[in-house]
Amino acid sequence: MKHLDRILLALLAGVGLSPHAGAQIYAGTSSTGTVVLSNFQTSETPDVVIAPPAAPAPLVTPAAAPAVAQAPDALRAEKLKPMIQQVAKETSVSPQLLHAVISVESGYDARAVSRKGAQGLMQLMPQTAQRFGVRNALDPMENVRGGALYLKWLLDYFNGDLKLALAGYNAGEQEVVKAGYRIPAIKETRDYVPKVLARLSRPSPI
Repeated sequence: MKHLDRILLALLAGVGLSPHAGAQIYAGTSSTGTVVLSNFQTSETPDVVIAPPAAPAPLVTPAAAPAVAQAPDALRAEKLKPMIQQVAKETSVSPQLLHAVISVESGYDARAVSRKGAQGLMQLMPQTAQRFGVRNALDPMENVRGGALYLKWLLDYFNGDLKLALAGYNAGEQEVVKAGYRIPAIKETRDYVPKVLARLSRPSPI
């Protein structure tokens, strides 16, 4: 067969065909010893000498990367930002400060309730909600308005000292007073104030 292969290659080259041509070629020898080529398999041409190359595998392009899912708090912030902007304007409290406190307090979850009973976006305790006229602490507008009014009151009470105001928001203003107008030595409060300040230093979703 090797001898036949060499003869076939020479014949194909002579007629200008490539061994890699797309057609399938069969070969054999006749009863007289003549080399026979055919596009069809017959008793005289039983052997396949040229088979069409296998079709190339389809090019698989990687699927487009899915869009990065937004974090739940980012989606909630986007929905709530017009309302937060409105409350900020009504109460003359910085919208950036409101966003920072809401982000740390509840992650923009209007239904959040803490183990201590703090409720809503700004995690108002029942007595604080009552103090600032909030009847339904789980109503986002009422909750943010009450929290904003409390922050405004704290800033006035502590002469604009934001750290003390935030400490008072977390622990209650009397704890700050008892600590000598310093951040009280309460671990939660000492963690809370830097968290809000760090969030405040980042661009807010407004």
